[in-house]
Amino acid sequence: MITDAQQLAARIYDLLPAVYRIRDAEMQVQLPNGELSSPLRDLVAVMAEQIAVVQESLEQAYDDLFIETCARWVVPYIGDLIGARRLHGKASSVAGGRAEVADTLRLRRHKGTLAALEQTAHVVTGYPTVAVEFFTRMALTQYVRNHLRPENLYTLNLRDELALERLNTAFDTAAHTFEARRISSARGKYNIPNIGLYLFRLHSFGLRGATARRVDDRRYTFNPLGIDTALYNNPETETEITQFAGPENVPLPLSRLMLKDDLAPGDPPATLYGVNGAVHLAVNGANIPESDVIVCNLSDALDGSGNWAHTQAAKYGIDPQLGRIVLPTDQADPGEGNVIVNFRYGFSDALGGGEYERAAEFTTVEGAALQVVSAAAPDVQAALDAVSGGGVVQFEDSRSYALTGATPNLNAGANSIVEIRAANGARPLIDMTSGDLVINGQAEAQITLNGLVINGGAVRITGDLQSVTLRHCTLVPGLRRTRQNEPDQPEAPSLIIEPDNVTVVLDRCIVGSIQAANGATVVVARSIIDATDEERTAFSAGSNGGGATLPGGVLRIDNSTIIGRVHTRHIARASNVIFAAYSPVGDAALPVRSEQTQQDCVRFSVVPPRSRTPRRYRCVSEQPRFTSTQFGLPGYCQLSTACPESIRRGADDESEIGVFHDLYQPQRESDLRTRLEEYLRFGMEAGIFYAS
Repeated sequence: MITDAQQLAARIYDLLPAVYRIRDAEMQVQLPNGELSSPLRDLVAVMAEQIAVVQESLEQAYDDLFIETCARWVVPYIGDLIGARRLHGKASSVAGGRAEVADTLRLRRHKGTLAALEQTAHVVTGYPTVAVEFFTRMALTQYVRNHLRPENLYTLNLRDELALERLNTAFDTAAHTFEARRISSARGKYNIPNIGLYLFRLHSFGLRGATARRVDDRRYTFNPLGIDTALYNNPETETEITQFAGPENVPLPLSRLMLKDDLAPGDPPATLYGVNGAVHLAVNGANIPESDVIVCNLSDALDGSGNWAHTQAAKYGIDPQLGRIVLPTDQADPGEGNVIVNFRYGFSDALGGGEYERAAEFTTVEGAALQVVSAAAPDVQAALDAVSGGGVVQFEDSRSYALTGATPNLNAGANSIVEIRAANGARPLIDMTSGDLVINGQAEAQITLNGLVINGGAVRITGDLQSVTLRHCTLVPGLRRTRQNEPDQPEAPSLIIEPDNVTVVLDRCIVGSIQAANGATVVVARSIIDATDEERTAFSAGSNGGGATLPGGVLRIDNSTIIGRVHTRHIARASNVIFAAYSPVGDAALPVRSEQTQQDCVRFSVVPPRSRTPRRYRCVSEQPRFTSTQFGLPGYCQLSTACPESIRRGADDESEIGVFHDLYQPQRESDLRTRLEEYLRFGMEAGIFYAS
């Protein structure tokens, strides 16, 4: 059916008698904008526009009859028709409430089975799930004649490498002794009525065509930042409700044994390694076949020399647990930029630079040329110079590009609109070889950075520009990371805002500390500001020379996590924010300090003791607990399961406080517990365990 108004108008017009169309053409005039206009054609266009609206409404009404195609607001109504219990609306929209309603009848037919419980947990929470009947993993006294259970012995086979590797995980095959504590408290597991649901919260994100970081002529790291990174698999989707999830169906860090088994010769062919696999290596433009790759333990040598162990090999060595590469002993040095890798890494959400969907957030610059930066045209500075009057610089791939700090690198003219972005599905790294990335703008200039990773230098904003927006960007905390993943310059800010009267917006970004002029306005949403330590300064206007900090500009912040102290002229808004800062008693520098406290408020946030803020509403002062606060790790800034409930469920909508608020993880857990009441067999008890 034709729903486009212009196509519909043309079709109606062509159906009119020719005599009327001829007379209409005789009355045709040219409008000032150059378009042609005639009375009858214009009348038909107006009629067609309204007809198209009605036609689209009729088509949507038909689509709303089916759960697969209905509008989002119709989902709960269809669920009500089949008796599906209502869950949290926001959590369902994130985790996939449509799939949960669609599978309700099918799951009811399998009610009480382990497969139904596993599938229920998956569709309700959106997390890959592994269900385990713990009675099958209990150690048993072996009978002599019957009921033999050779896999349930009290002793562990120390020769079984795979079993040892999977010990105390969702895929543990070892037998355990009886535990009397309740599984609902997540403290007891191995008992006859107990069923465990392992939820994998971390996602596996890909990076294709990235530039491996060179350590020396034979040693490289997969991560372009030069830090050790655990490589992840690419989970396969289960096809049937009766199919139980295995290691290949959930996001898991690759172990050396997993990759070794994948590379073993024979059938089946390798699935983890390859051009379309989770891991791949290309040197000097040539793809390295799996037959030329071996798995090595490339941990640091124990002699303290900084060398890696087991580097003397005739093949390409890969350590998936550390993300390290060693070239063959007879391989000539390919040089910087000639080792290209594909790999996957784990993280909680699409945050900072990454190869995920961002096209809907691109800035539209009317009439501006697109300046492309790629492996074939790697001159970043030339592209920046070409858009000084407005335009778009787009990086086409995920390679690393060197750039020397200049004064400035980008000089945007008055009233210009400039966007520097990664192409959709790309994550380039801009490596500042010296100095900062200087962005200057004249009056009313608007500049956007989207999808970039800035390493080795800060982003310095100068001039008289109107606004700077950073979306999905990573400004490496500490400017650069050492080989041990420590900040190279822990006190240096990653973002420097020099002009007053400028508005800087951070949306879904990871940045180091911010130095903002007193008159600037900084708006932060769903981002991490990491000063690399709770006692360092995350936000201020710099130092007064005597060690004390100066108050930074106005701060508006929502759904974010700040690691480090904050000193601002005024907190205009803070909602669902974790201020993870510390200041010893007697220290003049307060954890969070706002010079103006008479206006606005801080609400539903974690505010450390001894802080000075505007009026607080429903804030807590308990210490947050994270899985990790080290940049680059999969559990970076993820709230630990041991974090106080006042933080895990302390946001304004009872979600967690902090940067991952919009994942609605507490609501997902509550929804799952509600659903388990429907699908558990009588006498059985289920427990929820977070595997990542």
